[in-house]
Amino acid sequence: MQISFRGLRALVTGAGKGIGRDTVKALQDSGAQVVAVSRTNEDLVSLSKECPGIEPICVDLGDWEATERVLGNVGPVDLLVNNAAVLLIQPFLEVSKEAFDRTINVNLRSVFQVSQIVARGMIARGVPGSIVNVSSMVSRATIANLASYSSTKGAMDMLTKVMALELGPHKIRVNTVNPTVVLTPMGRKVSAVPELTQALKQRTPLKKFAEVEDVIYSILFLLSDKSAMTSGSGILVDGGYLAS
Repeated sequence: MQISFRGLRALVTGAGKGIGRDTVKALQDSGAQVVAVSRTNEDLVSLSKECPGIEPICVDLGDWEATERVLGNVGPVDLLVNNAAVLLIQPFLEVSKEAFDRTINVNLRSVFQVSQIVARGMIARGVPGSIVNVSSMVSRATIANLASYSSTKGAMDMLTKVMALELGPHKIRVNTVNPTVVLTPMGRKVSAVPELTQALKQRTPLKKFAEVEDVIYSILFLLSDKSAMTSGSGILVDGGYLAS
């Protein structure tokens, strides 16, 4: 199945590393003009060398005012991937206000803000669009010490449904991908805990974690017109974890 985004402009948050970085590459390879957003300028410099022609934007999405200032005039966007996230591992009883606020602001509030900016632009231009929010299987499954992160992903799944409901009449589709642990720098924070790794893999029918490309393919499908009747939904990339 060939997917082409030629003539379309995409925006990817959390583009410096992991899933976001490879999503930028895949979208560019599929013909899209890509705006890559990251809070780490060094990552954007190296990504720009790998992908000449992308539009790098450095901003901390946890800062509402800075995000509005930098992305408020980002221009026409047809495809949006809300991927930016932080993972702060703390037992529930030890979660601090600072850690909770940071997690909410980056993982959830930025999805509201960036999606509002992009969707308003789509509506003003009268064009269809597709938004993919990168969620997690922990929006539906409990794992100890991930209270803040899991809460943001659970909220993201419901936000996605409400966005799909309200934006659908404007021909804007909104979906999630919900992966298990992905072998990225963030995912290795979880996989570095041997007992947790063993427990997760033991319950997973496929007995392994996800590779980045496993998630990328789902993102590309949901962004494309190959999924034209899919909205308010989610693709589990969990190796069968939630089926067991």
